[in-house]
Amino acid sequence: MAASKRKGLDLKTYIRDIPDFPKPGILFRDITPLLQTPKAFRAAIQALADRYKDKKIDKIMCVESRGFLFGAPLALKLGVGLAIVRKPGKLPWKTRSVQYALEYGTDMIEIHEDAILPGERVLVLDDLLATGGTAAAGVQLVHEHKAKVVECAFVIELKALGGRKRLAPAKTYSVIQY
Repeated sequence: MAASKRKGLDLKTYIRDIPDFPKPGILFRDITPLLQTPKAFRAAIQALADRYKDKKIDKIMCVESRGFLFGAPLALKLGVGLAIVRKPGKLPWKTRSVQYALEYGTDMIEIHEDAILPGERVLVLDDLLATGGTAAAGVQLVHEHKAKVVECAFVIELKALGGRKRLAPAKTYSVIQY
């Protein structure tokens, strides 16, 4: 069964298209209808859990803020730790940071320096893969912690934007693809 179709549900029907958001020419894929529908939210988490239940993952690294919505329930379901990645200045303890390029400038993300231990097997998780800049920065943070990226996972992937290529050689999985 395709990941986007779970137990008779087509998860794409729970993603709302919003044209010209946040600026003209962008088609925003809104996950809030999926989150508002327990059976769809559950199916998305289950699709991820089914894929990773036997992958011997130690931690799920999830990216602020929508990645948290999927990372926390998945970590509980798999019985693994959760490492959160945030924008600068949001974490209260010692951090590591990485700056990365965007189409229109640069951005930065941070993680607590003890969030991932050397040798751990880490799943990098976010809600959406577009150009891959944020996820690639997450992969870099995992490597800086001397840990291993098991895979990069997303609820939605916008294939035309090429983010998967940017993450190579890390393996990439997405529940829903456009």
